[in-house]
Amino acid sequence: MSLAAIVTVGNELASGDVENTNGSWLARRLAALGVEVVVIAVLRDDVDEVAAFVREQAAAVDVVLVTGGLGGTPDDLTREAIAAAFGVTQVEQPEVADRLRARFRRDPEYAARWARLPDGSRALENPLGGAPGFAIGNVFVLPGLPAEMEAMFETLVDELRSGGPIDAWRRSYRTTESRIVAVLESMGERHPSVLVGSYPRFDEHGSEVEIVVKSADPQALAAATAWIEAALEEATR
Repeated sequence: MSLAAIVTVGNELASGDVENTNGSWLARRLAALGVEVVVIAVLRDDVDEVAAFVREQAAAVDVVLVTGGLGGTPDDLTREAIAAAFGVTQVEQPEVADRLRARFRRDPEYAARWARLPDGSRALENPLGGAPGFAIGNVFVLPGLPAEMEAMFETLVDELRSGGPIDAWRRSYRTTESRIVAVLESMGERHPSVLVGSYPRFDEHGSEVEIVVKSADPQALAAATAWIEAALEEATR
């Protein structure tokens, strides 16, 4: 199973002005491809901060997905930041620039800015927009607009797939975490190869806890869920 980091870039995300839907969408899609996400980060439009974080994550995981900051305005700094992360310059890719100038005839030189990619990178077509994404090393950079990001991601599915999907079992119980903590602890000891999470919430009817069990191994998931379902039924009687 591959490990991934998701990096979403934008002052609007860091400030809370825009909800970070890209991070959660990518995590779900990667799970379906057998890729486990170990971190989702929101970073400001700051070249040094993005470069340092991406450099660190690229060395720690199998794949890094970056979204945002690919337009042509002053706060679109992701191309520069990724070039800095890899210690290379930005260079115009002539074929990409020519296609952009042909598509955006009203302002061809503005569009051509999008073709200044980190040296050694591979341009990724943007099916729904203008600015291309790119890949360099194990880092894939996608647009920030959700529709464009999702469309570009789908072109990478075969490249990113890492095995069977990470499936999940979910159940909600009218209980508290304190009543079932012994079950959760035993689960970790009996079935260490699966991931288990407990997520409490409260409403007018009282406390409810959702239990989520995840694994890319169908047999391990089946065995773990059979055990925990029985154990939780006993604990919550």
